[in-house]
Amino acid sequence: MIKQLDDVQIQFNSNELWVLNLALAVVMFGVALGISVSDFKRLLKQPKIVLVGLLSQFVALPLLTFLIIICIKPQPSIALGMMMVAACPGGNISNFMTHLANGNTALSVSLTAFGTLMAIVITPINFQLYGNLYQPTAEILKSVQLQPFQLAKVVLLILGIPLVLGMFLRHKNKALADKLSKLLKPISILVFAAIVVIAFTNNLEVFNNYIHYVLLIGIAHNLLAIVLGFLIAKGFRLTFGDQKTIAIETGIQNSGLGLLLIFTFFSGLGGMAIMAAFWGIWHIVSGLLLAFFWSYKPSKATAV
Repeated sequence: MIKQLDDVQIQFNSNELWVLNLALAVVMFGVALGISVSDFKRLLKQPKIVLVGLLSQFVALPLLTFLIIICIKPQPSIALGMMMVAACPGGNISNFMTHLANGNTALSVSLTAFGTLMAIVITPINFQLYGNLYQPTAEILKSVQLQPFQLAKVVLLILGIPLVLGMFLRHKNKALADKLSKLLKPISILVFAAIVVIAFTNNLEVFNNYIHYVLLIGIAHNLLAIVLGFLIAKGFRLTFGDQKTIAIETGIQNSGLGLLLIFTFFSGLGGMAIMAAFWGIWHIVSGLLLAFFWSYKPSKATAV
């Protein structure tokens, strides 16, 4: 049955894709309403933390993912799904989880914003690089004929433009931005969740037949990502609060963006879509469990 996995197509029509695009853009706009230029300035005053966060998320995680794939040799479409998730920027729910974990919330918000901005260029580069380095996935990319510019254009439209518009509105009218943020975040996330649920419902048989192929891989991949972020931050002697923050930022990926790109460019390729969808569910579970654990664990100071 696993040989058929790459031929499975997830049913997701153009109307659902359009709504998913809009929901993801609104989610990003809502996040951007809480971000100001001062967040970026604060990061630039702490270059070490910035570099460690970016190293963990955009260099170490994609490389680790590639090494995992080389070791376990999953089905090519599953491998592409892992690469796609690893290439995406951090998810916006990481900010909430960092706050819950008594981490550095300001750093989390700033890294999410900075990472989202950089993802316009780095996400397509990482995905293309590792996708073409692994022969089985390179064959799929050849058949799809994916152009990095096309990928970057979609990431720019869904993440970059809402980020700039949200920050601009906050700069012009902070009070209005705060009101809109409180309204938009829950609504957009509920709409986004509803779309994912509908997609699952419409493809229930596919998920029932194939979910067990990505279950252990997805859990292990996510847990290793969290541990990777924590160890890198610890290795650079950041504070415990910053270690928790970078661990969460590395382990909580924008899998919604990954799903959108999969449906846009790969027509819902079975293994890719199932991998990204499962990650999107599991990282919420693992992130919340970790955040609750850390919320009861006293912080300890570590020299920066």
